Amino acid sequence: MFEDSTFESTGKIRTRSTRWMLATFALNGSILLALILIPLIYPEAIPRFNPIALIEAPTAPAELPKPIRVPAGAVPVRQFDLTTFTAPPTIPTQIKYTGVPEYIEGEPVGADMGAGSNSASLDNPFNGQKRVTVVQEKPKGPTPVSSGVMLGLLVHKVVPNYPAIPKAAHIEGSVVLEATISKTGRIENLHVVSGSAMFNQAAMDAVSQWAYQPYLLNGQPVEVETTVNVVFRLN
Repeated sequence: MFEDSTFESTGKIRTRSTRWMLATFALNGSILLALILIPLIYPEAIPRFNPIALIEAPTAPAELPKPIRVPAGAVPVRQFDLTTFTAPPTIPTQIKYTGVPEYIEGEPVGADMGAGSNSASLDNPFNGQKRVTVVQEKPKGPTPVSSGVMLGLLVHKVVPNYPAIPKAAHIEGSVVLEATISKTGRIENLHVVSGSAMFNQAAMDAVSQWAYQPYLLNGQPVEVETTVNVVFRLN
């Protein structure tokens, strides 16, 4: 009985899948066609977008404001004290405006941009300014310069002779010398800072014959105080 209600006499399952597939395809196609035709038939149904607002720069004024001249005897009015900095007890909600511009006594204020000069303008704010001569103070005493910088100015070098006693004993060492190099590049005031006594004299005899290019400071040769490190190695 169950077999008769489920299967046909030929043994195939009863099904309506083909008809349901065609009906579903027709329904989906009609919905898609409606979505395409509605905007074409009723264009007002499409939502409108606001155009992008363009920002334009304000036009420049035809004339620049004239500078404000304040009498020399007037008392300046300032909102803040320029000598001290203190935190306000409360945050102000608006900027105080007294109606009188801040100014420096006896100086013009405005587009003049000049420090007391009537001939200055926006095109040339330094017109009419006085020339200021900068006088550089001459250095007092020798200028301290590192040994690496002076090594690049070395033009004549004498290799020290290895002393006989440490050479026979296979002893190596180094000597640190301090010297003043004159304006002409010659060694002056040479003395030992540190090192072994066996190498001191040999190092001083060699370094005293060294010569340097003059060290220039602001374009002028000056005396230099530097150190020289002499190393004795057995090759």
